[in-house]
Amino acid sequence: MDTRSYLPVQPGVGMEENFLSLDDILLSHERLPVRTECAFPRLGFLEKSSDSQDIPEGTKMELPLWLSKGLQEKKRRVLSVELPKVYREVWRTVFNADPKMVDLHKMGPYYYGLGSQMLHFDSPENTEIGQTLLQTFIGRFRRTMDSSQNAYNEDTSVLVERLDCLEKALFRSGQSGLNGFQSWEKGQASQLTASNLVLNYRKRKMADLQQ
Repeated sequence: MDTRSYLPVQPGVGMEENFLSLDDILLSHERLPVRTECAFPRLGFLEKSSDSQDIPEGTKMELPLWLSKGLQEKKRRVLSVELPKVYREVWRTVFNADPKMVDLHKMGPYYYGLGSQMLHFDSPENTEIGQTLLQTFIGRFRRTMDSSQNAYNEDTSVLVERLDCLEKALFRSGQSGLNGFQSWEKGQASQLTASNLVLNYRKRKMADLQQ
């Protein structure tokens, strides 16, 4: 029986969050550049660079993801969400050229998660953003997993410092599987057990069948 006080919950994949996940909670507080499409009376305290009591129409500011999504999904259009620079065309060109060389953690620790959330917003570049996210993940996946399988009992801090949150979770899964196999091979484990990825997949399949 696991005696830890907190059992980590995996983040949601794609456009759906899992608010039992600490990673998704932190992701929801990532700030997005927005432009107000109407005036916001008596909310001037939200804009620290202004002394006005109100937020006038056309004001450019930053709001957390959770608030931007909530306002964007209302029937009345009250703000426009702009793309963070890492998802704009210039950076998409860099990612498409050689995604393995990019420091995703420096670009933002939730590159894939935030990029998926950006698809909630009505942008003409959504298709290109989605394609870049997918190709970046594919282009970096093999290197991430190869690194996790070739670093047995080593300091992995240098290997993971350029990875985003999702890639770090994959790296840890690869390390866990490698360590388990090495222990079994040396006779230090009584039996092989299914990985958490397999168990979580089975739980999702059972939940889908019960719906």
